Amino acid sequence: MEAYKKLRNSIIKKKANIAVIGLGYVGLPIAIEFVKAGFNVFGLENDIDRINKLQKGESYILDVETEVLRKLVNGEKFHVGSGSGILRHADVVIVCVPTPLRKTKIPNISYIIKAIRAIAVNLKSPSLIVLESTTYPGTTRDVVMPILKRRGFREGKDFFLAFSPERIDPGNTKYSLMNVPKLVGGTSKNSTDLAYVLYSQIIKKVVCVSSSEVAEVVKLLENTFRIVNIGLINEFAMLCHKFKIDVWEVIRAAKTKPFGFMAFYPGPGIGGHCIPKDPLYLSWKARKAGFKTKMIDLASKVNSFMPAYAVERVKDILGGKIRGANILVLGVTYKRDVKDLRESPALEIIELLKWRQANVSYSDPHIPYLRIKNIDLTSSKLSKAILAKQDCIILVTDHSGFDYHFIAKHAKRIFDTRNVFDSYNVRSKNITAL
Repeated sequence: MEAYKKLRNSIIKKKANIAVIGLGYVGLPIAIEFVKAGFNVFGLENDIDRINKLQKGESYILDVETEVLRKLVNGEKFHVGSGSGILRHADVVIVCVPTPLRKTKIPNISYIIKAIRAIAVNLKSPSLIVLESTTYPGTTRDVVMPILKRRGFREGKDFFLAFSPERIDPGNTKYSLMNVPKLVGGTSKNSTDLAYVLYSQIIKKVVCVSSSEVAEVVKLLENTFRIVNIGLINEFAMLCHKFKIDVWEVIRAAKTKPFGFMAFYPGPGIGGHCIPKDPLYLSWKARKAGFKTKMIDLASKVNSFMPAYAVERVKDILGGKIRGANILVLGVTYKRDVKDLRESPALEIIELLKWRQANVSYSDPHIPYLRIKNIDLTSSKLSKAILAKQDCIILVTDHSGFDYHFIAKHAKRIFDTRNVFDSYNVRSKNITAL
C-alpha cells in the first residue's frame, strides 16, 4: 500500500518521470501531451531517422504539429533517445510498440517482449507500467507480468501493471487523444487506479474496466465490429454490381432510417495498423481456446479479396484487356490525407496490375515515390497530357488535394472505388463507381 500511495501522489503532483517506448502515431502524441501537462518525459525510439527528426523539432506524425514539437524539444522536459538505461529514472513506462502479424497470420509480440525485458533490467521501484500496443487477451497478465516477476519484482510493491488500448485515429481533427474516452484495466485494483490517475492528467474522460483482459478484448471488439461491417458492405457492393444496382444510392437511402442502421462504405480493401490485423489476433487466440471465429475470418477473407476485385472491374472497363494498358492509380496511402502506407490496398492493386503487364503509374501528393515490395515508381504530377495518356484511372484513395473536376474532364475512363467524384458533384459517362 505504501508503494501505491507513493506513486499515486507522485503522479498527481506531476513529479513522476514518464517514459514512452515507441514514438510512432500512438506514442509520440501521448508523450507530447504529458510534456504539455508539465511532466518530465523520456521518449525511447529505435528508428534513428525518427530520433534525428525529433531532436531537430521536425514532426513525422500528422497529429503532431512541427511548431508545437519544436517548442517542447527546446524545453527541458522532453528527452529523446534510444538507450534503455534512461528507464532507471522512470516512475511510469508506457509501451507503444508495433504488434504486427507474421506471414502465417499469427501474432508477433516480439517488440512487446523486447520492451518489457528492457524495463525489467532497468526497473525503478515502484513503477507503473502500461501496455498500449494492441494484442491478444491475456498478454498483459500472462506474458508481461512473468517477465517482470522472473527478475524478482513483486506486483503491488515493485510494479503496477495495466493495459490501455490506443484509440487514435490518424488525421481525425474532430476526435483527438484528449477528447476520446480512455480505457484502462489493470492486473489489480491498485494498478487500475494508478492508470486512471495517470491518464486523467491529460484526457477528459477515463473509463475503468475490471481487468487487463477486458481492456485487451475491448480494443479487439472495436476493430472487429469495423472489419465485419466493412466486409459485409464490400460483399453487398459486389452483389449490387451483379444486380446492376447502385450500392451508393442504396446506402444513402438506408441512412434515412433513424435507428437500426449504421452506414459503412465499400472500398478497394482495408489498410492501416488496426483493422486488417487486430481482429486476427482475436481469431488466433480463439483457435487456441478451441473456438472458430467464423464471422471474423469470413470478413477478413472478403476484404482481402477487394484489391483483386478492383483490378477485375478495371479489366471489364477496358473491355477485358489489361496487358499493355496505361493505368494510373490515384492515391496510394491507406487513408485520405494521411501519409501512411501501412497495409494500403493500393500497393496490392499496383502489384496485381504490374503482374498483368499493365503500364502502371500513380499520383499521390503525400507520397513522392514508392520503393516497396516489387514497386519502384515516382508520383506523377497530374496534367492534361498525363491524364489523356491513360487508358484508365483508378481512384483508390480520395485525397482532398486532387482536383476531381479537372481529372474527370481530361481522363478517358475512371474507376472510382470511393464514390468520391459523385460526392464532389462530378458526374460523367466516363466514371464508373465501385
